[in-house]
Amino acid sequence: MGRLSRLRAALDERLTPFTGSVRHKLLALVLAPLLLGMPALLLIVWYWGTQGYNQLLINKVSADLGTARQVFDRVQATVGDGLAALAASHRLALALDRREVDRREDGGLEALLEDTARRQGLDFLLLLDPQGRVRAGARAADSDRSGWAVVRSALEGAGTHGLDVLSPEHLAAIDPSLPARVLIPLVPTRNAASTGRTVEDRALTIHAAVPLFGLDGDLLGVLEAGMLLNGSQAIVDRINTVVYQEASLPLGSQGTATLFLNDTRIATNVRLFEGERALGTRASAAVYRRVMGEGRVWLGSAFVVDHTYVSGYEPLLDTAGRRIGMLYVGFLEAPLQDALYRAMAGLVLAFLVVSALGTLADLRFAQAIFRPLERMNRVIAAIEAGDGTARAGPSRSRDELGRLSRAFDQLLNSLAARQLDLQRSAEDLDRKVAERTAELESANATLQQASRQLVMSEKLAAIGQLTAGVAHEINNPVAVIQGNLDLLREVLGDAAAPVKDEIRLIDEQTRRIQTIIAKLLQFARPGDYAGQAEPIDVNAVVFDCLLLTRHTMGRRRIAVETNLASKVRVEISRGELQQVLVNLMVNAVQAMPDGGTLTIETSDTLFPEDGPGDGGGDCREGVTLSVHDTGHGIAPDCLCRVFDPFFTTKKSEGTGLGLSISFAIVQRQGGHITVESRPGVRTTFTVTLRRKAGFAERSGEPASPSILFREG
Repeated sequence: MGRLSRLRAALDERLTPFTGSVRHKLLALVLAPLLLGMPALLLIVWYWGTQGYNQLLINKVSADLGTARQVFDRVQATVGDGLAALAASHRLALALDRREVDRREDGGLEALLEDTARRQGLDFLLLLDPQGRVRAGARAADSDRSGWAVVRSALEGAGTHGLDVLSPEHLAAIDPSLPARVLIPLVPTRNAASTGRTVEDRALTIHAAVPLFGLDGDLLGVLEAGMLLNGSQAIVDRINTVVYQEASLPLGSQGTATLFLNDTRIATNVRLFEGERALGTRASAAVYRRVMGEGRVWLGSAFVVDHTYVSGYEPLLDTAGRRIGMLYVGFLEAPLQDALYRAMAGLVLAFLVVSALGTLADLRFAQAIFRPLERMNRVIAAIEAGDGTARAGPSRSRDELGRLSRAFDQLLNSLAARQLDLQRSAEDLDRKVAERTAELESANATLQQASRQLVMSEKLAAIGQLTAGVAHEINNPVAVIQGNLDLLREVLGDAAAPVKDEIRLIDEQTRRIQTIIAKLLQFARPGDYAGQAEPIDVNAVVFDCLLLTRHTMGRRRIAVETNLASKVRVEISRGELQQVLVNLMVNAVQAMPDGGTLTIETSDTLFPEDGPGDGGGDCREGVTLSVHDTGHGIAPDCLCRVFDPFFTTKKSEGTGLGLSISFAIVQRQGGHITVESRPGVRTTFTVTLRRKAGFAERSGEPASPSILFREG
């Protein structure tokens, strides 16, 4: 209630200049149609205008795309028509009749094909026999061309044309110079999908074939032709000229057209810097998914190389109906958007001018009503300033405003008497609400902590049960493998010499599996592997572990520094503590592949009084052991998972159980382990052990590892 009252009071305070004055209410009544209706109308006009304008742009680019498609289809048809004209020409008939003459001389078949290809802008023109094999026009004579759909159609008696993609091998079979002509290096393009390719060596080709018939109607062969579109700027310039004629794009916008092979621009008039065409740049990933992935037309804004264009994309299909590329037209969006915003800004300016003039006129008209209210308004201002004794005084007016003034003075007198009581009640209510809120926040924090501990307990129990089952199921077949391997070695004897390395590898991998199984079981049932707890000297265990790992440190040029100041003996299994320390030291050495410094420190410490197993001062005593390294550190996203089972950053080795088992050993003893890392500077693992073991495992409530991280 107190908070609601304060909110309501604050709202009333902000609205008082408007709702607490008749003058302002009258002003609002007079100016509302102007100040509310006009902005609403302006917003509607803005919204409809923007939406309509954008729809007009989409409709235009849709029409442009249709026109571009017609022009491109006409270019393809022109190739087919030219080929059909050659098939019906008298000159070709004469050349075929003189096929026994050298075809390279003037008037020969090869010369006719080369001359026709040059005049019609074809990159290759082939004559095929009735079986679809090359008869003339290509370097690879007698090669079979019947695998192409246009050739098969022509062999069946129907000429056709379409788009096909020719590989470098197909091009080289026709003419060894063609692969180099179509080669386009790929240019890294913002917003494009990632690719491992660096060059486009295939060719998007207008492919056409027509049959040749003799006078008796028999099929004499097939004419096959192709126009390579890679780098063919004449076609995109022709499309651009037809679609975006002069003055069709006002306001300085620029129209463009492009042919894509897959998502690569192979022919375009989109420019990069210094007027260079954007060959080898690629379409954005969003456009590629829509057009090439889903086979749908894209109409709308799209990022093209380095600017936003109002764009239209549609897929290009080859003669087999597969999507092989895209046809694109579009124009710069920024000039058109700038024009729209300028128009809208002019509309807003006109609205402001009209609103200002209308407001001045309304204010002059309303002054006749405002004058009688000025007196009451001054009283309200004085009261707001803190003068609670201000009153309107006697009024000579006998109309509604006069009666209102007298009643207003009476209300002020009674309000002053009650305001003090209300203020005291409000303060008391606020205090009670604050106290209750603090109690609820404390209870909520306690509930969240209990929930996190319950989730962690359930996770560790599930992982333990799973790993125990997996280890048990794997252990049986591994034992069979090891037994049969020993039998194989015994039975073969010297005959096993040729494969002794393979047998040794199997033996090593089997032992590695057994080691992993042992770690899984140790993680799943740590109580079964716990050693006999006894009071031990931590410093002596540190020296033993340094001896065990000295070879590894020597190979990596690791300098070891120790500061062993602890004097308290802790209750723990010597073997388990050794396992924990060796694991931490080996991890530290692996983090310093180029050498570094390993520092081990021990010191006495005290546990909190409410720790597990407290029974006196001895239970509070303990030892802190720290292992520091100057290695590469632990990444922030890995730091919070270092104690998770099966998590490891060493993909080629390790099971990810070393730190998990170490954490379980320390936790079961009643201690705790923490990690602190500054990437590239230092990593520290700290183990704290009790003088008298608390054995947290018996409580059934696993703790979560404490993890500290600092920016490097």
